[in-house]
Amino acid sequence: MSRFFGEIRQAGYVVDDIEKAMDYWSRELGIGPWFYNPRVPIVNYHYRGKAYEPHNSVALANSGPLQMELIQIRNDAPSMYADFLKAGHKGLQHVAYWTEDYDADLSRLEAEGFKPVMSGEVGARGRFVYFDTEYHPGTVIELSEVSGPKGKMFDLIRAAAKGWDGRDPVRPFPDLTKL
Repeated sequence: MSRFFGEIRQAGYVVDDIEKAMDYWSRELGIGPWFYNPRVPIVNYHYRGKAYEPHNSVALANSGPLQMELIQIRNDAPSMYADFLKAGHKGLQHVAYWTEDYDADLSRLEAEGFKPVMSGEVGARGRFVYFDTEYHPGTVIELSEVSGPKGKMFDLIRAAAKGWDGRDPVRPFPDLTKL
């Protein structure tokens, strides 16, 4: 547990082929089921202060309390994911901490010197921010708001992983407007 952030709740992996990655993680590692969205509905997206429209595919599953995220970028919108790939990396790109008090935690972290680089929103009260790695090259830190429907979806994904028997390894994301 981090004394600054709390528990790491998610490990995010950037992959070249998300379908192959879901198959590997479910078949070889026994992790699933994967909740897959071929085009995550990200709004208010900014990278280094400029607005863009990213097209990312994402799959989420849990291994115990830790959520695993697979990410494949599908367009040329600037992002920390694209930076990671351009640097010749694949695999673990970020760890995420979850918050129900996003504004307070973001203000506290900025006051401590953390610099936002990439941010956006997935569903109501589903904001996220990735911080600069300038002072510590390597894995990026994400702060992710879970007080809205996104948090309910994360609960659903964690519950589906408990006792998963290997059937239906890939499932669609739930509709965030109905959670």
